[in-house]
Amino acid sequence: MPRETKPKRPTARQQLGARGERLAAEALVRAGYHAIQPDVRMPSGQIDLVAEEGGDLVFIEVKTRRSTAYGVPAEAVNAPKQRHLVAAAQEYLAQHGQLDHPWRIDVVSILLTHGPPAIEIIRHAVEG
Repeated sequence: MPRETKPKRPTARQQLGARGERLAAEALVRAGYHAIQPDVRMPSGQIDLVAEEGGDLVFIEVKTRRSTAYGVPAEAVNAPKQRHLVAAAQEYLAQHGQLDHPWRIDVVSILLTHGPPAIEIIRHAVEG
């Protein structure tokens, strides 16, 4: 008989990311974004959230940090990460037959220090 394995407990980093994505989704809804779909996986990479806002399909990268010791969260969206985001967005558009649909990539930067989270939505953060 096969041995049962316990489900793995999320790491502290995974828990931080999940909390950030929840906070980002709430902030995006308050900002007027619609139809938020979390955790979309494409062959070229993961898209944290997909939503619609102002007629655009929006691919959203969420960066969450507990401090600015390594810079502000949005600074983590470096050139290689941007290339992966653009490739994943284009794959998503192709898969869903929406290559002609207007789209963009936004970044949600979340800083969790003392007090309420500092959340910033950066529209058109990555050029495709």
